Amino acid sequence: MSFPKGFLWGGATAANQYEGGWNEGGKGPSTADMLTNGTHTTPRKITRTWEDGLYYPNHIASDFYHHYKEDIALMGEMGFKVFRMSIAWSRIFPKGIEEEPNEEGLRFYDEVFDELHKQGMEPLVTISHYESPFYLTEKYNGWASRELVDLYVKYCNVIFNRYKDKVKYWLTFNEINCGTMPLGGYLGLGILNEGTTDFMNQKDDPQLRFQGLHHQFIASAKAVKLGHEINPDFKIGCMIAFMTSYPYSCNPKDVLKCQKEMQMGNYYCGDVQVRGEYPYFAKQYWKENNIQIQMEEGDEALLKEGKVDFYSFSYYMTNCVSTDPNLEGIGGNLIGGVKNPYLKASDWGWQIDPDGLRYTLNELYARYQVPLMVVENGLGAFDKLEEGNKVHDSYRIDYLREHIKCMEEAIEDGVDLIGYTPWGCIDLVSASTGEMGKRYGFVYVDSDDYGNGSFNRYKKDSFTWYKKVIASNGENLE
Repeated sequence: MSFPKGFLWGGATAANQYEGGWNEGGKGPSTADMLTNGTHTTPRKITRTWEDGLYYPNHIASDFYHHYKEDIALMGEMGFKVFRMSIAWSRIFPKGIEEEPNEEGLRFYDEVFDELHKQGMEPLVTISHYESPFYLTEKYNGWASRELVDLYVKYCNVIFNRYKDKVKYWLTFNEINCGTMPLGGYLGLGILNEGTTDFMNQKDDPQLRFQGLHHQFIASAKAVKLGHEINPDFKIGCMIAFMTSYPYSCNPKDVLKCQKEMQMGNYYCGDVQVRGEYPYFAKQYWKENNIQIQMEEGDEALLKEGKVDFYSFSYYMTNCVSTDPNLEGIGGNLIGGVKNPYLKASDWGWQIDPDGLRYTLNELYARYQVPLMVVENGLGAFDKLEEGNKVHDSYRIDYLREHIKCMEEAIEDGVDLIGYTPWGCIDLVSASTGEMGKRYGFVYVDSDDYGNGSFNRYKKDSFTWYKKVIASNGENLE
């Protein structure tokens, strides 16, 4: 078994969790900039203005804004073929409504892309990764308003034209399916309803949320069409937070509940973006939840015309689903579930399941038959910086090794898998808690949960290991 020639090995980050420089270079505040820090048990606050005495971790993040040359050199040393990153929308259009883009912001990404190409890397750019200009939340309540469709397309038009010879791979929205969950109201859609004060307990309005999601589908389809017109060689994909679920038992009630969770959690969005139409089960869900999607004339045709070229997804863990309320629960990425007695869990309670990745890849390829990319995967853990600035993260190597083996097996099964970009390849701020202590990277960033530290970069043991993996195209996993 082996990975195909030209397989895209790399790593992944997001501007709001990694870039910093939140008010430099003409950048405006984003939705992520209004989130305070939190913990596994204390939710992040959402504030409409910056409040004294509170810490906003995304403002500094890992300070890629001032370290990009150093960081890209480290990625180049590892042998990355691709680097997944995002553009901060509010660095290009500070409020989102300007007629002309911010030239200083555009130049920054020019320099980043030039550095990546010097190191032999293709950029994989997420156009909107859990952030949008906060002004659009204040003025329109985010994606609840259809006004954002044209503003997003204007933003796409600028970056597609500016970088048409520097970027080949694009993703329209990060983990777009988070909009199917209450947590995604603010996180993915920028919706801030009256009475919402924290990230985990938002005042939810499913009607607004699913209407906002429809607006993102339309925006994505328009972006795909526009991108292909500007450069027919562009490859534009979707990105789904794939939350694989198993029935806890062979009780048919568990199986049916699991099926429904997989449909709405994973396939609702994927079907729209890959197949170009809402799945058959959508109408029943809308009926049960009093949701009425307002469509404009031509929307259905547009979804068909704006289908993505490939499907990318995040995969961290799996959950079990049961109708028994007395079973032990466990946390996860966006949603939790019932504890699986056959699996171990991470420091944050996320169940570790490499075989689930092979299962997921097969399920996705059977459903869609388009190229797949795993653009987030990894182990969030407490890393200890030891004497000599060493980090011995054998636990991370073990996690990644087993997942890579299962990707190999999926390729042997016949799945068209074209790339792998582990999450947080250089340590960054957690989206859900704002912590720096939850580390994923091959490179340690000397900063704590409050932005204290030198921000020096130190290679972990996993750095050397992943370098060997890439050099051998997945053959050497020792």
